[in-house]
Amino acid sequence: MLTILAIETSSELASCALLHGERVLVRESAGVRTHSQAVLPLVQELLAEAGIGLHAVAAIAFGAGPGSFTGVRTACGVTQGLAYGAGLPVLPMMTLEAMAEACRARSGATEVLTVLDARMGEVYWAQYRWDGAWQTVCAPALAAPAAVAPQPVAGLAACGNGLSAYPEAFAGQPFAAGALTDILPHARELAVLAAPRLAAGQAVAAMDAQPLYLRNKVAYTAAERAAINAAA
Repeated sequence: MLTILAIETSSELASCALLHGERVLVRESAGVRTHSQAVLPLVQELLAEAGIGLHAVAAIAFGAGPGSFTGVRTACGVTQGLAYGAGLPVLPMMTLEAMAEACRARSGATEVLTVLDARMGEVYWAQYRWDGAWQTVCAPALAAPAAVAPQPVAGLAACGNGLSAYPEAFAGQPFAAGALTDILPHARELAVLAAPRLAAGQAVAAMDAQPLYLRNKVAYTAAERAAINAAA
């Protein structure tokens, strides 16, 4: 029975999932300041519900980014610690692709634009196409909301809290109508997407797992914040 543990903390929602055979068990906790304290208890609850120990897990997947700087580091660090201690391989997973999978599961869409709020007046975004597996149409990028420019395709569905965080920037865009703005990266989709990645031999050693950062600067000085506010 294939068992994969997934950990996702790149947004305000922390989640853990356990793909155990044909079941996906899920736990989640809201509140970004509690992610580091919440993750391990969530993992323990999942393993207890499945009646297994960590040694029965085939691999650990985690949301590598893009997302909150602290959040992706938390998921990576917890995953590395668990995987190293148990001798397990690791699967770094794309958070925006997990959002696309959630959008497809809910709406049936096969052309998906994902937009995640990156704070500081910016969003993380990417465009994907489902063809039995997710294909990247536009690679994950960090941009001002008005600079989000997906390739025009029929039936493009959009999802993510970046759309609701900056409604003025997306007003009038065809993809904004009916967008699923409540979709965030979640461990449930990471676990599902990780299974074929593991079968394809794409896992890495715990020491080689790294977060994905699209923003080099994670904070502004007081003067920079004042200039940004004045411009806004």
